[in-house]
Amino acid sequence: MAKSKYIYTCNQCGYESSKWNGKCPSCGAWNSFEEEIAEKPNVSKGSSANSAPNLSENILELENIGDEDDVRYDTGLGELNRVLGGGLVKGSLVLLGGEPGIGKSTLLLQICQFLGEEHSVLYISGEESARQIKLRAKRLGVDTENLYILTATDAEAVAQTISESAPDIAIIDSIQTMCIKGISSSPGSLTQVRECTNLFMHTAKENEIPVIIVGHVNKDGAIAGPKVMEHIVDAVLHFEGERHQSYRILRAVKNRFGSTNEIGVFEMLDKGLAEVSNPSQMLLEGRPHNVSGTCVACVMEGTRPILAEVQALASKTSYSAPRRMATGFDYNRLYIIIAVLEKRLGIFLGSLDVYLNIVGGFKLDEPAGDLPVAMALYSAVMDKQIDEQLVSFGEIGLGGEIRSVSHITQRLHEAERMGFTKCIIPKQSASSINPKEYSMEIIPASSLRQAFSTIQ
Repeated sequence: MAKSKYIYTCNQCGYESSKWNGKCPSCGAWNSFEEEIAEKPNVSKGSSANSAPNLSENILELENIGDEDDVRYDTGLGELNRVLGGGLVKGSLVLLGGEPGIGKSTLLLQICQFLGEEHSVLYISGEESARQIKLRAKRLGVDTENLYILTATDAEAVAQTISESAPDIAIIDSIQTMCIKGISSSPGSLTQVRECTNLFMHTAKENEIPVIIVGHVNKDGAIAGPKVMEHIVDAVLHFEGERHQSYRILRAVKNRFGSTNEIGVFEMLDKGLAEVSNPSQMLLEGRPHNVSGTCVACVMEGTRPILAEVQALASKTSYSAPRRMATGFDYNRLYIIIAVLEKRLGIFLGSLDVYLNIVGGFKLDEPAGDLPVAMALYSAVMDKQIDEQLVSFGEIGLGGEIRSVSHITQRLHEAERMGFTKCIIPKQSASSINPKEYSMEIIPASSLRQAFSTIQ
């Protein structure tokens, strides 16, 4: 029986199979197999392990490897430097993903203006012509003389050009448009994306040139292409935000040279992206006055404390099953908090629709956001207003207790800096601070009942 020339590859982990499967046996993803043309391995006759080159001369001792201070490039944007861990590392491969029109190309073209003052930048585009890039650069005010434009889609030719021209920084927009002619599949396919990424990784490492590649996302919001592509690169950055809102959040999903919890906040303006150095002030702008169902939370994003407004609304349902909706907060976690309120405090929400929203498109995914969510729900159900100068944070257990969280000092300093006069903290965390060092009133609480007693 002739061997089929087609194979099926999982777009999540790269597992290959001779037949289509509904569920990947390797990673367990459903409906992830895509059909591709099988590539014949190019193995020369007589090749064996004995003919492999001897790499013993390339072995280096750890103490003899240089660690110069100038291994990072300053991008000119403090928010981007924060997410990267201090700057762009030489020889690194960075993947920048996000939805169409979110501002990926705009961000990269803006940093070219600052990088071009002292370094040469090669911008390779497979989607736009040189004239289109020129028009966008003119709109953004990018006029550096050290920015060079190349429009090409041949990955091998691009890699050779980078090696020969030796720019200080290379940008590839986007990886889905690049292709290797020796592979019969079309550009953007799993095989092409994987092999092109691997080729650019070797180019970056061999020449000590940082390479930034742009990646598209699929309908689920994940970066299009095999999951192995994210394992190849050194850093994966996600550009998030609603297209109808002006604020954008840059989040590090993977970073070999820094923290993966850092975020950068930008605002989309007519002349490009502008840094938001004070996200707390941005998220708290326009807060309603004398309204129930709103509470301020203090969460940590890496080393940065951020204040965000939590809004809750409870209204009588007109359906047999009440609705539960959450924007910017884990839907399942909301159900747990509602169950704790009903069981431990006797606040029944079975006949009420519950809507929860984190203002500004911010995502509250830290356990310390449980307490402000519970307080906002309690305020909405009882129609009692929470003091506008109060901030809270803490994790809620199934017994209705408030458990301790980390970075208490940083959270309190941020709340104090923003002008808040009261703060509810877990009682277990109160022993690690000195209340006399703060000008605000610190209220320790061990249970939800104690926290709710502060609401008049």
